[in-house]
Amino acid sequence: RDDPLDALSAREREVLALMAEGRSNAGIARRLWVTEGTVEKHVRSILTKLGLSETDDDHRRVLAVLTFLDSR
Repeated sequence: RDDPLDALSAREREVLALMAEGRSNAGIARRLWVTEGTVEKHVRSILTKLGLSETDDDHRRVLAVLTFLDSR
């Protein structure tokens, strides 16, 4: 089966795993020793690569985490 996470870089997978732990961007930044801006760029890239468009009805971050958990 095709894994949607195959499109993500190793760092993006790290960020997504920390998102799945419930960490905020600030928490992820501290954990990975990067800036919050860098985390925001990774999150945007993750959402784009997973094809999660911005809508009023969905929380894309939650959908990304669900995709992560489903692929495990």
